[in-house]
Amino acid sequence: MTDYTPAEVVENTGFSLDTLRYYEKEGLLGPIERTAGGRRRYRQADVDWLGLVRCLRDTGMPIADLKEYSRLSADDTTLRERLALLEAHDAQVQADIDRLRSQQDHLREKIDWYRQQL
Repeated sequence: MTDYTPAEVVENTGFSLDTLRYYEKEGLLGPIERTAGGRRRYRQADVDWLGLVRCLRDTGMPIADLKEYSRLSADDTTLRERLALLEAHDAQVQADIDRLRSQQDHLREKIDWYRQQL
């Protein structure tokens, strides 16, 4: 079983130490084991979970929804609720992508106009 130090988790996930502590405090990250000296010791499952958290945060999931997803994930009978939450988030991500593509088209039109002027 692989253990990770907080510094290794920071390196692997891109989250800061403060963010890891915040996520733990807010219940987004399960209780983290500690060494006999009181230092946090992360497991592979924690790092894997943080990878999903990174994906959800990077795609704009609000902390409140992430907390709800985390709460639901602790209960094996909530698969439908978790699926619904992820599907709703996916729909929002798609809407964001569509909006950005439209804005990018507008931007490219302006770039083309400048190129034609030069």
